[in-house]
Formats: sequence, structure tokens, C-alpha cells
Amino acid sequence: MRNIVVIDAPSNLGLRPPAPGTVPGCYKLAGALRERGILRRLNAFEGGVVVPPRYDRGDWQEGDGVFNAAAIAAYTPRLADRIEHHLRAGDLPLVLGGDCSIQLGASLALRRLGRYGLAAIDASADFRHPGNSDRIGAAGGEELALATGRGQDDLTDLEGLRPYLKDEDVRIFGMRDEDEDRAELGELKIPTVTVGELRQWGAADVARSAVVALEHEALDGFWVHLDADVLDPSVMPAVDSPDEDGLHPDELLALLRPLVRSPRCVGLNVTIYDPDLDPEGTAGDVLTDVVVAAFADA
Repeated sequence: MRNIVVIDAPSNLGLRPPAPGTVPGCYKLAGALRERGILRRLNAFEGGVVVPPRYDRGDWQEGDGVFNAAAIAAYTPRLADRIEHHLRAGDLPLVLGGDCSIQLGASLALRRLGRYGLAAIDASADFRHPGNSDRIGAAGGEELALATGRGQDDLTDLEGLRPYLKDEDVRIFGMRDEDEDRAELGELKIPTVTVGELRQWGAADVARSAVVALEHEALDGFWVHLDADVLDPSVMPAVDSPDEDGLHPDELLALLRPLVRSPRCVGLNVTIYDPDLDPEGTAGDVLTDVVVAAFADA
């Protein structure tokens, strides 16, 4: 069994401010899950913290590209260094975010090492880019586009390694049924499975089929990206953009468990949960319980 190593990546650089003069609270995610005993419950090892730059959009305005881009471009290789170190050691990193822009750190680390796939469990594809939107700005809603080489060079071509992920090596699960990005993703042959389809076909069966595809000999392995907003707001209201008709915890667990139990899964990151929006702590309990249960007896 590989050692699970917990790494904190408490970056909120990729989200818009929730209100004027404030910053997104998702940087507290790692501390909240640690407070719930995730290291002890997973019998995991300590991987430390990769401290992000300060959140400061300065005089950024719509049309200026991705805000905090220089900070994200500086942070991503440092996070990739930490992840790469543990991948080379044969560990399984569990990276606690932070917003979804931390996925760029994992993608860069994987690209340095070879060709890897991505199983993204997310309410949206995070595929906004200059070719389909004039509202480029928040990298947390654009990280998959950036990772597949779409967008400004300072984020898409770090170390000259664009793209970090190939379109055909990506799978997306948990998108809402009406998501407008599905048409473009379909044209690009990036497979997507919506919440409705997961329920129709069975989450565990979908995950097992995905594992077969992601264990293809052309890939050196795959990473799992978990955005808490894939859960229904009735159990996970503590995200920046809650969408109705999401997964229930048992459905998410059925999807996540076969993925992280695959011997070709090399790591997992967890993003977007905002403890500031969870005063009773119930959403944090749900998220921690699902992650722990997914690895149980793995």
C-alpha cells in the first residue's frame, strides 16, 4: 500500500472576491479538514504546506486576462515541486486546497514526469477560455482550459511544457445536465458524464468504466480532482457557486472510491469548500467523511 501524504495548498488566488474588500475563504479548507482528523483517520503522512502568495488583484479590470496571474504562475511550479517529490518517492499525494487553480500544480508535476490522465469530479468543467468567453479572469473557473493549453502563455506554457494534459486524457464527472460547455467538450472528444447520467448508469459502474479507460497503456497513471461543488447544496452550500441538482454524498463516494483505489491513481486534490460559509461545520463533516471513506481499506 502506498503512503498517503497530505499536502496543504491553501491558495485562493483563482476566485473572485465574495464581497468587496474580502477574499475567498477556501484557503481555510485544508485547516478545516485537518481539524476533522483527516491525517489520523487516513493514517496519512505529513506533507507540509506550500504557502501561496498574497491575494491581491491590484488594479485588475475585466479584459485584463487572468487576475493574480503572476502569483499563480509563481505558485504553480512550487506546488508542482512538492507533488513531484512525493510522486517520485512512490507516495500518493492528497492535496488539500484552495481553489481549483491548484490543479495546475498537479498537472505541471505530472507533465514533468510523463503522460497522465485526469478524472475531474466537478459541477462544471472549468473550461472558460478566450475562445468561448469574454469574461476571462478567475483561474479557478478556467484551470482545465489552462491545463490543456488554452489561454495566456504565462499560465499555459510554464517551463515550456504546454499542454500539461491532452484533451483525450481527461474525463469529467458530475457536471449539471444543462451545462453549456458540454457541446464544446463533445466536439473536442473530452468525455463528460452529468449527474443525471451518473444516476441513470450508476456512479460505481461509471467509475469502473472510467478506470479501465484511464488505465490505458498510453498513460503513466491518472490524477483525481475533486471540487466540493459537485455535491448538492443541500449538503454542501459552502462553495462559491452552488448549483442545484448535485450529487448526494453516497453517490459521490460510489464514484470516488473506484478511482482512488485504482493502482494507477497517483493522487487526489480537494478544492473549493469554504469554511466561512459553513458556520455549523456540517458541510465540512460531509466532505471529510467522503474522502476518508473513499480510501478506507484501499
